[in-house]
Amino acid sequence: MYKGIYIALSGAVLKQKQMEIITQNLANVNTTGYRKASISFKDYLVSAQGDKADGRVMSHISSYSIDFSNGNNFYTGNPLDIALEGSGFIALEGNLYTRRGDLRIDREGFLTNYNGKKVLGRNGPIKLPRGRDIRIDEAGTVIVDGVEIDSIQVVDFPKKDNLTKIGEEAFSTNDNPVKANALVKQGYLETSNVDIVMEMFKMIETLREFETYQKAIQMFDEASAKVNNEIARI
Repeated sequence: MYKGIYIALSGAVLKQKQMEIITQNLANVNTTGYRKASISFKDYLVSAQGDKADGRVMSHISSYSIDFSNGNNFYTGNPLDIALEGSGFIALEGNLYTRRGDLRIDREGFLTNYNGKKVLGRNGPIKLPRGRDIRIDEAGTVIVDGVEIDSIQVVDFPKKDNLTKIGEEAFSTNDNPVKANALVKQGYLETSNVDIVMEMFKMIETLREFETYQKAIQMFDEASAKVNNEIARI
């Protein structure tokens, strides 16, 4: 009986975690460059005593993964908006990498992402002179009033599983980056890769499974209380 409670409880906890990730994906469906997350589960046998498994099946998270497939690019016309076509990331200061390309120019003239992190060029942060015409070509070269200033670092990682998510759309890793084959599209932004219909389906399915585990826990609890009452009468 108590084994059943443990099994149902482990399932409910995991479904709650899955619900949190689905909710996060849905909350960021309109976040530029967002990459959806998911988790998978694994069952294993445990023993209450010793090393011998006693048949109690518990569940735990076996993997947390990020879907790095591309979102859709949409036209904005803003010269400081860029989208990457293909696999790759925009390199930022602080060992950060992102697909989000709504860039800014700060008070000192540095090219930054939306929250102030400097965009890296060939030799460090990119600083732009004052100018009227800003062009960014497909190779990431930044040209101001016809003069080439620098080139945005667009990099990639052979093992994306080693990337750690920082915030909603940035990543960090200790792996060395390689040059990406992605093309830079000026005047465009990339949407998140969240499929809202699929995520809603997953949410309904996960909620039903969570409710099933809750009912099982309640059933075991009521059965346990009944047994205890009967023993007390004896």
